[in-house]
Amino acid sequence: MVDLAFTLDAAGRRTQLTLPITTAVIAGWSGRDPVARDHHIAELEAIGIARPASTPIYYRVAAARLATAPAIEVSGGDSSGEVEFVLIGHQGRILVGVGSDHTDRKVEAYGVTVSKQMCDKPVAPELWDFGDVEPHWDRIVLRSFATIGGTRVLYQEGTLDAMLPARELIARGFGGGALPDGTALFGGTFAAKGGIRPASRFEFEIDDPVLGRIIRHGYDVVELPILG
Repeated sequence: MVDLAFTLDAAGRRTQLTLPITTAVIAGWSGRDPVARDHHIAELEAIGIARPASTPIYYRVAAARLATAPAIEVSGGDSSGEVEFVLIGHQGRILVGVGSDHTDRKVEAYGVTVSKQMCDKPVAPELWDFGDVEPHWDRIVLRSFATIGGTRVLYQEGTLDAMLPARELIARGFGGGALPDGTALFGGTFAAKGGIRPASRFEFEIDDPVLGRIIRHGYDVVELPILG
């Protein structure tokens, strides 16, 4: 379990709250287009990454991997971030945030579940109420920027109409039920522009063009040496 401090922006008010996160789940293969999904699965199989057991698939990671810190430490130079919306169950409500499923890509080639556990999962310290955004959910934008070789580039961008609807993602992952209190669910991501690659800094955001607000966060990636 981990306790994370957030600012909740809901119904025109900003409230400070600390949430105990007891369960962390990373949803994969959560796109709506089955043709694009299967094409990407085939591409990954060609480079040695195994086909997922189901689509979507729900990987468990230690809740303690979630963090709002401005930097993470990783082993070697083979990891990278990816922006995802994050749903958190709290007192029967669904809260919405944004995070990065930072993953060791070298480990991913032999064990996706293990790779998910290798790195911290940064999340922004701000949340919205799902009820405020559900009517226009498909118009929400996820976006990330990576600093590579000293240059900041647009790394990912897409609208949520390309992903499974939030309630469907919850229903499939939790036996048709609600998102349990204390559960953080990462909802999937978009392809990287120019391909997956490591960065010294990763920034990500969720953009609500209807209500005119953005949650942003970023973190530095500190590489620890691998000595043998």
